[in-house]
This record gives sequence, C-alpha cells and structure tokens, in this order.
Amino acid sequence: MSLPLTPHLSSPSPAARVKVLAGWKRGLAILAGALVRLWVATLRFTCSPATERIMRRMDGPQLYVLWHDRLFISADIARRFRGQRPLHALISTSKDGAWLTAFFATMGLCAVRGSSSRGGREAATELVRVLKTGADAGITPDGPRGPAYAVKPGAVIVARRSGAKIILVGVTYESYWCLFGWDRFRLPKPFSRIHLCAQLFSEAKLRADDVTTQLEAELRVLNAASAQVGDVV
Repeated sequence: MSLPLTPHLSSPSPAARVKVLAGWKRGLAILAGALVRLWVATLRFTCSPATERIMRRMDGPQLYVLWHDRLFISADIARRFRGQRPLHALISTSKDGAWLTAFFATMGLCAVRGSSSRGGREAATELVRVLKTGADAGITPDGPRGPAYAVKPGAVIVARRSGAKIILVGVTYESYWCLFGWDRFRLPKPFSRIHLCAQLFSEAKLRADDVTTQLEAELRVLNAASAQVGDVV
C-alpha cells in the first residue's frame, strides 16, 4: 500500500456521533502521516522465513492481532508484507479517532469507525463485512483503553463471524521511547531494528471455550519470541 487510501467508514448509529477532521486539522494529520512514513522507512525489520511466509499468506482474509503498544508500525508491516491488499483497522468514533483516521489514511490504512462503548456493534458488523469481501484487517485486542496485554473477545467474535484466519503478530523494538498512558505506547527510534514473529491461531483453538485465554497466552509468548533475530526484510 504505497499510496494513501481513502478511509473506509462504517455507518454507525446516530448515537455513535463519529467525529471527522476537516480543514487545517486534516492537513496537519496528513503532514504528520508523511513525516512518520519517512520515519518508518529508516527502520530495519527482521523475521524468520516461517514468519515471512505467514505474513504474506493470501489464501483468504487474514485478521492480524497485535498489542496496542506496538500499533505504531502496523501500517508499515502491511506495506512491507501485504503489497496493495487493503488493511482495515477499527478506530474509535471519538475526536482522537478522527485524528487517527486521517493519519492512517496517509499511512495507507483503511478505517472502520467504532468503539466498545458507542457504535461498537455496528463497527464489528462492518469489519466482518469487510473481511468477507476478502480484505485484511487488524485488531489490537487490549485496545483502546486496556488493560494492557489483556485480550478482550472482539477479535474472536469478528474471526468467528467472518471466517477469517487469525494471525498473531509479535513485535520487539531493539530501541524505543515509551509514552505516558495506560499501555506505555512504544515508539521505535529511527534507524533501529524491529523483530517480528508471526503465528497462525488454529481454527480448533478459535472454537474452544477458553479461546481468549489461549489467544492471550500465545500472544504474550510470541512477543517474547519476536526478540530472536531473523532475516532482514
């Protein structure tokens, strides 16, 4: 996704009150996105051949699941591994979500607007619809407000309803800054190295009663495993 994509918006209920940016604010978000594109272009990604094969799977829609504090490089992961295949992200209907939507459009991601508190059902339904068209999507199972590294059922519900395969993504930054906030959001330093580790979450586990517990455990382990050095991509 080397070119900006127009955000794909859901149609939540009026109560959701989806906020959008216009004028100078949208221009500022687009400028920020352009600067971040230059930033992430300096980063060096490493992964094993097995991870690269999983990340490049094209046999149907894929639902990529990673922790919220690793969200910064999600658009670049899509660009490096998914080519021109659209990647959709669930983004809040709030003012912060409006900024993020404009920013992600510049980065090459499509937005499905909604939140767990308002408009969430409509957004989940739209995300399922998008996946059924064959597009990919990404979810942070501990977002948007935490607690950090605690999986909520949204990703499981969307995967079950859409038939998409869940790809768990582990990310380790060799050098980064931490922001203040509930998840201590991580920003990789320019010209640093990032290690990726991906794993397919099996359909049998997806149908299990303790699926969220298993998904959380595997994602925690995977982020530790991602520290292992692999091939540069």
